[in-house]
Amino acid sequence: MTDVTTDKPALEPTGALSVETVLSVKHWNEHLFSFRITRPASFRFRSGEFVMIGLPGDNGKPLLRAYSVASPSWDEEIEFLSIKVQDGPLTSKLQLIQPGDQIYLGRKPTGTLVTDALLPGKRLIMLSTGTGLAPFLSLSRDPDVYEFYEQVVIVHSVRRVSDLAFREELEGKWAEDPLVSEQAPAQFHYVPTVTREPFEGNTQRIDKLVESGALFEGIPGAAKFDPETDRIMMCGSMEMIKQFAAFFESEGFTEGSNAAPGQFVIERAFVG
Repeated sequence: MTDVTTDKPALEPTGALSVETVLSVKHWNEHLFSFRITRPASFRFRSGEFVMIGLPGDNGKPLLRAYSVASPSWDEEIEFLSIKVQDGPLTSKLQLIQPGDQIYLGRKPTGTLVTDALLPGKRLIMLSTGTGLAPFLSLSRDPDVYEFYEQVVIVHSVRRVSDLAFREELEGKWAEDPLVSEQAPAQFHYVPTVTREPFEGNTQRIDKLVESGALFEGIPGAAKFDPETDRIMMCGSMEMIKQFAAFFESEGFTEGSNAAPGQFVIERAFVG
């Protein structure tokens, strides 16, 4: 009697893609998961950037999508945060990955959700919905960010409590983190809000938290956005980003880029 193996065919790297191994997977709920993969020695990125990742498509060719890196630039592994879309070309397959599986990783990360695209300031305020949290997880664990800004703030709006991925680490102000555990307790602020379920904290959308001033509670400085001192990053729903981009421009903020730093940035690769 011969053993029957069902090993998946090994992936082949290309000029634009390396092949990495899945190290761990965490399912936060039925439509949200995160996973860590190996990091090639040659892979360099700035905290906040995104990269192409993927799996073989039905035609055998790499099926790729852009994902923000959730781990900081110093981490020896690479982490991602993803939704599960049952009929999504990639996420329908990606949500099934297990440790030991192979995955494609692009060789050239890029993006504008980086400190290089912002002018110097006092407060870095990162507004996110859903998996838009990912690049801000990276930035909030980068020691350089705490040198550049006096206050580092993540605002995370979700529908359900279980959607608050990494809540424990964020509420703990990265106490277990080897590089920012000294600065984060005094400088880092986490503002979660849950809009569709009972929650002991904020339960309004980000725009309402801004209007009421609740977003700024416990954060040194004015209870409003100031283009002189505040630097803004946004990632998440198209609705939130468009609404706040218009709001910030009306308040005198200018949008920044890698070529021309400004007072707020969005990731246009995801917005279109």
